[in-house]
Amino acid sequence: MSDPSAASLVNTPRAEQPAEAGAPVDAGLPESAQKQQKPRGLLGDAWLDLRRKPLFWISAGFILLFVLMAAFPSLFTSGDPVNGSLDNSQVRPSADAWFGYDLQGRDVYARTIYGARASIVVALLSVVGTLLIGGTMGIIAGFRGGWVDALLSRVADIFFGLPFVLGSIVILTTFNGAGTDNSEWAIMGLVTMSLTVLSWPVVMRLMRSSVLATKEADYIVAARALGAGTGRIILKHLLPNCLAPLLVYGTILVGSFIGAEATLSFLGIGLKHPVVSWGIMISESQNLLRVSPYLLFFPAAFLVTAVLSFVMLGETVREALDPKLR
Repeated sequence: MSDPSAASLVNTPRAEQPAEAGAPVDAGLPESAQKQQKPRGLLGDAWLDLRRKPLFWISAGFILLFVLMAAFPSLFTSGDPVNGSLDNSQVRPSADAWFGYDLQGRDVYARTIYGARASIVVALLSVVGTLLIGGTMGIIAGFRGGWVDALLSRVADIFFGLPFVLGSIVILTTFNGAGTDNSEWAIMGLVTMSLTVLSWPVVMRLMRSSVLATKEADYIVAARALGAGTGRIILKHLLPNCLAPLLVYGTILVGSFIGAEATLSFLGIGLKHPVVSWGIMISESQNLLRVSPYLLFFPAAFLVTAVLSFVMLGETVREALDPKLR
């Protein structure tokens, strides 16, 4: 906060130019100077800091590219990612097929482009579900306290103690095991559910700690003294001041979920045919690595680039939102 005495010294008019009664103290300053004096909020300072970082623009550019690939794959390729011809089986990369053909004669480039959709959609939906469930329970536990906090914390501890891979195997083999005939979106929904169920306790703990550190602030006490209800205090005061850690964690979590989905698909318990994803392509190429290494290289390169882009974006956002790291 600025020193009132120093502010009064800066804004006091000179003796030979007395200010008129009722005129603003910065009336004599140029308009540009008046705009510069307006205080910026946390997000405004963070955006000003982010614009100066090349790493932010590089990661944001790659993320925009992957989002366009997921939303409009036909802009990047006209090939068929599902059907192929055995005459093209394991044909190496060429001018006609940039990434070559796989064992079943399908265009690897088209499959790599279309594979971004399933990987990114599953990751984004999982992050949204994780933040909603974990954030809501964290706010309730931190704000209410007492037995409510103890009960929700113990429930979170139960889920937190479940190993991720083991829990995913149990959920996905039960609802998406061998013999099931689920549609493409049903398979993606089951993978999203497993990622959300096993990841929300971390978000719950993060939000709970933020609420505990914020709910005794002076503006919260003042709002409660003025008669503000619980809903207004949470939505207008607590939530905006506790979103910064969740925003950072959610950005990094997208990259983590892309890698987690690829891991589950590689193990054969995640996404399955007819879904096309980078994890499925990597799983299909493991037995042909010595003969056709390009089948593994291209989807793995896209997967690593996507994960690193979201992780780097999360790191830059974390540094921008934390004044100690600027």
